[in-house]
Amino acid sequence: MSEENGQKSSQLIPVLREGIALVQMVFFKEMRAHMIKNYPDRSAADQSMLAGAITNEIFGTPNPDPKFMDFRQQNHPLIEQELLGVAANFNEIRRYLTDALRVQTLCDSQEGKDTSDTLTVADKLGILLKDRDIPLPSVFMTLVRGLGQKHNLITPPVQIAPEDDKPLVQ
Repeated sequence: MSEENGQKSSQLIPVLREGIALVQMVFFKEMRAHMIKNYPDRSAADQSMLAGAITNEIFGTPNPDPKFMDFRQQNHPLIEQELLGVAANFNEIRRYLTDALRVQTLCDSQEGKDTSDTLTVADKLGILLKDRDIPLPSVFMTLVRGLGQKHNLITPPVQIAPEDDKPLVQ
């Protein structure tokens, strides 16, 4: 790999990781709404922590903080139950999860980490859509940008008219 290709790759990975994080945020937001609806007796903090724990399980990134590890252990049956229901309850977001998990695995591989077990778990849970192609980086980012706009997490770029494109400092 040439130095130029290495530079492009090193710039691409953080951008792709931002896209992955956006999918995680959208899923967390949807999962938290699901928790609020289905577990109204739980505190708002518990609902958010459950949504976070489930999101982290899907992406293979459990929070190592002892507070969250204890919560995860105490709520393991409920977390497992909800994980088993993700495919049915969040079907409309499965394509984004599939692409984000695949891109995450590719990014991790580029950094010398094997996290393919995350894909195996997602497949066993029925989350992974096997017939989807692994997206090119530009396709993934376009898809994620649309998801972010749909959920009001990012604003689309706006074309600036030449007359408005003046230096901020004069």
